Amino acid sequence: MVERMDVAGAVQEIPPRSGTAFTLARGDRLTVIDPRGEQVADLVAYNRHDTDEVISSGRTLDYASRIYLTAGDPLYSNRSNILLRIVEDTVGRHDFLLTPCSVDTFRIIYGDTNPHRGCFGNLAAALEPYGIAPDRIPVAFNCFMNVPVDGKTGAITVEPPLSKAGDRIVFEAETDLIIGLTACSALQSNNGSFKPIHYRIDRAAASA
Repeated sequence: MVERMDVAGAVQEIPPRSGTAFTLARGDRLTVIDPRGEQVADLVAYNRHDTDEVISSGRTLDYASRIYLTAGDPLYSNRSNILLRIVEDTVGRHDFLLTPCSVDTFRIIYGDTNPHRGCFGNLAAALEPYGIAPDRIPVAFNCFMNVPVDGKTGAITVEPPLSKAGDRIVFEAETDLIIGLTACSALQSNNGSFKPIHYRIDRAAASA
């Protein structure tokens, strides 16, 4: 397995329409930053010691009894264990319903004849060195994505993110994890333009 080692405390950049993967140890904090505003970042998480355990939208939303999560909320796995906890959030609106955008997203929704591989393809490429196959990529926690739901009809729309330049969401790892993270590739999700995402890892061991 290839393990990416990011410089603790240093801000890293994910270029527009790309993605990366790295590991967190229990107690590490991951800060995801929108440096220019209105840019989504798709996040997935796996138990580093058993990658069959993966972040679960269904279980998390079921236990939270709401679809919009923010500071204080845990993100559960398919085995009902907490993988991450949101410890800080300057936006308060993120999505945990919609799947990562993909070749098929751009083909079906946008009618693209030469579609981009999207967040799904970027996550697949970034997670491949960790032995994680594309079919094991779940619904992502879509940082900063704004998806209102009509309470009467159930209709969903994708609106511009509420995040402004410098807004952030901070997660704390509850166990050792593999993280996949993107700068989202869908025009509709990012108010018509593609921008980078920044992130920072603060290692628990360094502050102990």
